[in-house]
Amino acid sequence: MSTTSRIAGRFTGKVQDDYLGLIMKFPLTSIRSEGELDAAREVIDRLLAEDRPSKGVQLYLDALSDLVATYEDHHHFVPPASDADMLLHLMEAKGVNQTQLHRDTKIPKSTISEILSGKKVFSRQIIVTLASYFGVDKSVLAHNL
Repeated sequence: MSTTSRIAGRFTGKVQDDYLGLIMKFPLTSIRSEGELDAAREVIDRLLAEDRPSKGVQLYLDALSDLVATYEDHHHFVPPASDADMLLHLMEAKGVNQTQLHRDTKIPKSTISEILSGKKVFSRQIIVTLASYFGVDKSVLAHNL
């Protein structure tokens, strides 16, 4: 079975009816303005509020979300958080201060302070230690490497 046949097979019966009904109300086309972005977000919010969206709604929502993400990636670039901001956020989320972080991880207090003040960036070893301590993937902390 070809890829095209497998994709078409997902769109039968009620799935097709729900999906095509949504396309008739808000077509899946490239988003070209802030107004279109706002309209797409409203549709997404409305669909996400449904208790049990049908498979057709889910497929439509996936496609519309991809179009929104593409527009936002090109028009609303958000630079990655600095190491200082990331560490501060993780510490606040876990409810620890610098002293507790030092005790729990054995990272020198001076290193923690220098990272938080922006004077130092994460090293590979600190990334491994912090990722384990905070329970996050190393890639979350490694954007500056």
